[in-house]
Amino acid sequence: MQITLRHIISLLCIVALSHVAALGQQRRVQNKPFIDERRFHYGFFVGAHDQSMQLQGNGYQAPASAGSVAGQQWVAQTDQTNFGFSVGVLGEWRMSRYVALRVQPSLHFGSRHITFRELGTGQTEQQDMKSCYIGVPVDFKISAPRFNNYRPYVVAGVAPMYDLITSKQSKLKAKPLNVMLEAGLGCDLYMPFFKFIPELKFGFGLNNILQKNRRDITDPSQLIFTQSLDKATVGMVMLTFYFE
Repeated sequence: MQITLRHIISLLCIVALSHVAALGQQRRVQNKPFIDERRFHYGFFVGAHDQSMQLQGNGYQAPASAGSVAGQQWVAQTDQTNFGFSVGVLGEWRMSRYVALRVQPSLHFGSRHITFRELGTGQTEQQDMKSCYIGVPVDFKISAPRFNNYRPYVVAGVAPMYDLITSKQSKLKAKPLNVMLEAGLGCDLYMPFFKFIPELKFGFGLNNILQKNRRDITDPSQLIFTQSLDKATVGMVMLTFYFE
């Protein structure tokens, strides 16, 4: 079985939660005991993510024309882990003792490596689709009661994102606007001078970002990569560290 970023992150979370459970059996002196009483919370975050792209083929076969071979049939997939970097700021509004609304203006720098394969000959082509998403995720945060200096929580929400560099993509081109549904979990760790929050979150693309209208392509033989696909959706796995 191939070890991916998802497996590593999941293992780390299991170990961390087990450690928290072990330490939480005894009462301890609470750090910053009144920090959660504030109506508004502010902070910043840094993190890493893994971008993926689900590509849906349509079985298109190229007709005989200049620059292409009749009967060619191409399929495509992302074929490796695509690490990226995330950074942003956090604003949180405490709605009740256990529920908060979070807004997180953010930047996500990353890429998706795509391999195209022609079914008849086995010929391959590749593309590295770089991205620079600016996003404003809006999430609801539901927290458990605080015990000692730990407070686990879950989050869910929606994340509209806009890719600033789609104009530089070649064989496949993505639409700049992407909307993702988010869900995840994390834990507030109360340190002596600040609050540290590790979080694992999953993003699921809701819209088709494949750009089918390719007026930017001047070589007709390059159109076959776009014509061979009907749909492309983006997903992300994000490991984020917040500081408040």
